[in-house]
Amino acid sequence: MKKIFASIAAIAALALPVIASASTWNIDPDHSNVGFKVRHLMVSNVKGSFEKHRGVLELNDKDITKSKVSVTIDTASVNTNVAKRDEHLRSADFFDAAKYPTMTFTSKKVAKAGKGKLKVTGDLTLHGVTREVVLNVEGPAKESKDPWGNLRSGVVGSTKINRKDFGLVYNAALETGGVAVGEDVDITLEIEMIKAK
Repeated sequence: MKKIFASIAAIAALALPVIASASTWNIDPDHSNVGFKVRHLMVSNVKGSFEKHRGVLELNDKDITKSKVSVTIDTASVNTNVAKRDEHLRSADFFDAAKYPTMTFTSKKVAKAGKGKLKVTGDLTLHGVTREVVLNVEGPAKESKDPWGNLRSGVVGSTKINRKDFGLVYNAALETGGVAVGEDVDITLEIEMIKAK
């Protein structure tokens, strides 16, 4: 019996450094931005954001490539500062927020891409379709303590998707040629995180 307990203790001792090397960080939605821009009428870009989002980063402090991240975004929270346009984006022509209330990103691979840079590969699920995307990430930033004793950090991420790959195919032809809405969507994530206690 003593040998069994000794073996368990030895395994636990070996596991402790692994546990200690991981930390959990929660996205602070009040100090983060999930933004996008898309070509409009072939002449300019329209920008918008999603006001409601949440996510968790499981950061491996010893080997960042073993870290994991998951993010959930409420599609109905889309905001382009034009109420009628936002209503159209929530409709079945675009996000169909009533049927698909959230979009999600779940990482599958993290790779270093230079000093302070990462490439995070994961599955983006939008409009009922899941596709693999790669985020170009800067960070995480050096930890900083806020006035309330919380440890904070941040990352900036970007990627580009073709909305038609996710079934967002609505468009309107222009008399002068071209279409009303571009297919490519640039996505930018400016994320501030709080370390879980």
